[in-house]
Amino acid sequence: MDLNRLFITFGGSGLAPKAPGTAGSLAALIVGVALLQVVPMQTLFMLTLAITIIGVFEINKYEKATNSHDDKSIVIDEVAGMWIALMFAIATAEKMNYAYAYEIAIVGSFAAFRLFDIWKPSTIGVIDRKVKGGLGVMGDDILAGIAGGLLTVVLLIGLEKIL
Repeated sequence: MDLNRLFITFGGSGLAPKAPGTAGSLAALIVGVALLQVVPMQTLFMLTLAITIIGVFEINKYEKATNSHDDKSIVIDEVAGMWIALMFAIATAEKMNYAYAYEIAIVGSFAAFRLFDIWKPSTIGVIDRKVKGGLGVMGDDILAGIAGGLLTVVLLIGLEKIL
């Protein structure tokens, strides 16, 4: 496996035989939570920005070499989206004053990101269908990450109001 394939499959997690997007998102969640134990949120943000930009170019290179678009094994887009949703959720959970807010943020960000990534409502779906190349592959997941993160924020705030 060359470096391009290793990167766009996020260490091979996108090569899972079933639900590669979910496998890639779960791998991203685990790595993201682990990273936040040792680096500040700003570092995860910069890593997310870097993999997003690099991902566009690496996906373009892969698609040109294989004459394909949005190969299901490409999950670096799920990594970027998952980390965006996770950052929204964790930043909010740190301000909550109830038990298990951090854990709810982690599970909620995963579930909400996957919801928007699979459902692809509104602009997320338009980008997925109409924007070609690496920008299209990365773009819909970036928006799904933002939407999933915001939904998780609403969940966390709503739980604080009722608990």
